[in-house]
Amino acid sequence: MVLRIGNASGFYGDRFDAVREMLTGGGPGGGLHVLTGDYLAELTMLILGRDRLKDPAAGYAKTFLRQMEEGLGLAHERGTRIVTNAGGLNPAGLADALRALADKLGLPVRVAHVEGDRLPARDGALAANAYLGGAGIAACLAAGADVVVTGRVTDAALVTGPAQWHFGWGPEEYDRLAGAVVAGHVLECGTQATGGNYAFFRDHDPALLRRPGFPVAELHDDGSCVITKHPGTGGLVDVGTVTAQLLYETAGARYAGPDATARLDTVRLTQEAPDRVRVEGVRGEAPPPTLKAGLSRLGGFRNEVVFVLTGLDVEAKAALVRDQIEDVFVRGGSRPAEVRWDLVRTDRPDAGTEETASALLRLVVRDPGPDAVGRTLTGAAVELALASYPGFHVTAPPAKGSPYGVFETVYVDAAEVPHMAVLPDGTRQGIPVPARTRVLEPVPEPEPPEPPAGGPVRRVPLGRIAGARSGDKGGDANVGVWVRTEEEWRWLVHALTVERFRDLLPETADLPVTRHVLPNLRALNFTVAGILGEGVASQARFDPQAKALGEWLRSREIDVPEGLL
Repeated sequence: MVLRIGNASGFYGDRFDAVREMLTGGGPGGGLHVLTGDYLAELTMLILGRDRLKDPAAGYAKTFLRQMEEGLGLAHERGTRIVTNAGGLNPAGLADALRALADKLGLPVRVAHVEGDRLPARDGALAANAYLGGAGIAACLAAGADVVVTGRVTDAALVTGPAQWHFGWGPEEYDRLAGAVVAGHVLECGTQATGGNYAFFRDHDPALLRRPGFPVAELHDDGSCVITKHPGTGGLVDVGTVTAQLLYETAGARYAGPDATARLDTVRLTQEAPDRVRVEGVRGEAPPPTLKAGLSRLGGFRNEVVFVLTGLDVEAKAALVRDQIEDVFVRGGSRPAEVRWDLVRTDRPDAGTEETASALLRLVVRDPGPDAVGRTLTGAAVELALASYPGFHVTAPPAKGSPYGVFETVYVDAAEVPHMAVLPDGTRQGIPVPARTRVLEPVPEPEPPEPPAGGPVRRVPLGRIAGARSGDKGGDANVGVWVRTEEEWRWLVHALTVERFRDLLPETADLPVTRHVLPNLRALNFTVAGILGEGVASQARFDPQAKALGEWLRSREIDVPEGLL
């Protein structure tokens, strides 16, 4: 029997009414067997860690609990199980809160949770958590849980767990498990699979994309699935939207997880019908012997001032105010440990509005302590109001320094992590580590197809024919680039080399860049190491999560054969 799994949240703060929409949609016979919700990201773990410093009973996504005030009853009426990682740093606390809510509502809802992801405190981390697989979720569902709450699991585990329970898969049915991993990765970011943040959005009616529906996976026993959405909801599901999400925050052909390593180079996508994309052919391998873990800690304190430079002599104005601020640091003897200046030339000559005549000079400072980024900086910026460049003003009044976070990825032996399912009756069931593992190795790059025949070319933005989606993993970023036809692929795989990528994105010129080739998806996936510093919470870059790095690449001009245009 097909397992219908939907997703109602891609991050902590996603559309609040999506739970109701997903539970009440689907039409006759199209209801969900399982509804998932992904609430955790690297930045979220830091936020929840700070919450727990103030209140040890906190540490979970409170939004989810509010959604369940209505959602628990709807799910109970429809027989839909709920699986979510909203437990964050305190899954037991959220499970208790859900039981109290069910009692208040008079619902006989059985709640279980998964724990063991929390690692012993290290290096002053606010949160140290391993990414668990889906076996604990499967055990909870097998014990009759209506709601399963987890802490840090892989995003795909919210699907692999229900699939293992529903189909009875064993831990070494790698192809089936890998198919569920791929389905879970497509669902995890919600509407990014149904037209949200989509490179080719202009090819579709804007009204269709105004409010995209959330995705559904119809999963089969062989691990294949169909990605779709509830009838009547907005957005779209096509090969492009699914390809974009498959490339999001991934890297090479091997996509590792604690349940199985999925071979992304084996995925085949077919447009089966409108808003229905079949995903099949996924091959799997044994998982690696280690689990990924994330450490979130306070990195220090930061502050920021943005000076507005209008009209003529922008470079000279920037040099003047920079010298003035640096002089304050020298005279005060309290220069922050890190000082970064960025001049953003948003101005244009002979502009018709003051705003379009203005450039922005951004000053960001960081230091282990609050004093060096606080009063010294804010005082200097304010005192320059009548003593600096003509037209002096800032985008916002300077504030006191604020703490920033740092995310670090480490790997731990899976045998050292006590993966535990806490069943509805309170029984604690340990989850064994995989009997077989496989150390990750790069996949040899496949032989490229023959390049297209020579001929006239035209210099146009890459995005005229290529889509892209980018994202963050700690301090690294990935940029997935894909095209829609075989002829375009024959050109792209030869044209967009690492060297050309660096030329198009000069910010990456001195950073390690790795290219991964995925012919089945007609895609290249580039990883850029270190471009995001110490991760999103450190806000080391203008676009701290690299969400628009792919769109910058698409805007860059490149010589394209006229026959492809």
